[in-house]
Amino acid sequence: MRLNKIWVLGLSVFLVFSCNNNDDDGVETIPPRDRGEVAIENDQELIEYMSTHFYNYEDFENPAENFDYVVRFDTIAGENSDKTPIIESEDLITKTVNYQGVDQQLYILKVREGEGPAPRSTDSVFTALLGENLKGAVFQNNIKTPTWFNLSGYQIKGSNGVVQRGGGTIKGFQEGFVEFRASTGYEVLPDNTTKWNNDFGVGAIFMPSGLAYFSESRPNIPQYSPIIFSLNLYLVNVADHDGDGIPSYMEDLNGDGDAFNDDTDGDGLSNHSDADDDGDGTPTREEIEILEDGTIIFTDSNNDGTPDYLDPDVFK
Repeated sequence: MRLNKIWVLGLSVFLVFSCNNNDDDGVETIPPRDRGEVAIENDQELIEYMSTHFYNYEDFENPAENFDYVVRFDTIAGENSDKTPIIESEDLITKTVNYQGVDQQLYILKVREGEGPAPRSTDSVFTALLGENLKGAVFQNNIKTPTWFNLSGYQIKGSNGVVQRGGGTIKGFQEGFVEFRASTGYEVLPDNTTKWNNDFGVGAIFMPSGLAYFSESRPNIPQYSPIIFSLNLYLVNVADHDGDGIPSYMEDLNGDGDAFNDDTDGDGLSNHSDADDDGDGTPTREEIEILEDGTIIFTDSNNDGTPDYLDPDVFK
């Protein structure tokens, strides 16, 4: 498939579901552990891992002709006893993420930032991934088959009026990817395979369970387990989840990085999932002007300082 036709949102989903047993079935319900306590434990585990493991930095210093530019890890021991631990790498950055009311440390190994566009938290990314736990057990591998991931997801309202989320990824995934950039381009070869410009983002994200699956158990991801994603970021799609002509990142009105807590008309749908943001009956697309170069004009017909698409007093 030619990638210039792949611009729609990928619906690959990392959703975190919680499940409680019904008291009437005779099975005891065990509440999740305290997030703060787990965050401290996980941080110690990650630091221990990064202190005793190294990544294949020498492969990046002198890449072989067929090198796949994938970050891989190994233990510092034996013939590898002289390797530089990840924790001492100049490529490692620490990012504090407040989630569910708890500050947690996300570690990002930025081997190469990339030279193309950078994703925002509401965008979609086309990426190759290798996911593993701290014991090296792989739970995801699409290194050879890059996939679209919708970073933030969206909301939909059913016929019963219930609002549900669709798409989206775990918090650590979202927060990590915004630190990289995609490739500047690619070439479609005669055999219809893709050759990327060698300037795509390369690295890894080390995340505590509180920014991943927390109390949920998955294959090769035990409860409260930190995880690691190695990544190659190839493409970014600026998402417009509700198709109203305004990119989703511009509908995060308060600029806090959470597109779900901006709901102008209070109908339960966040603005980035609502095709009529002010609920006046006139679709948002009809209350803005989009120029040929893509520039958006937010008209304010009554000059009250509120653009028409957010002003329920202005409608057609």
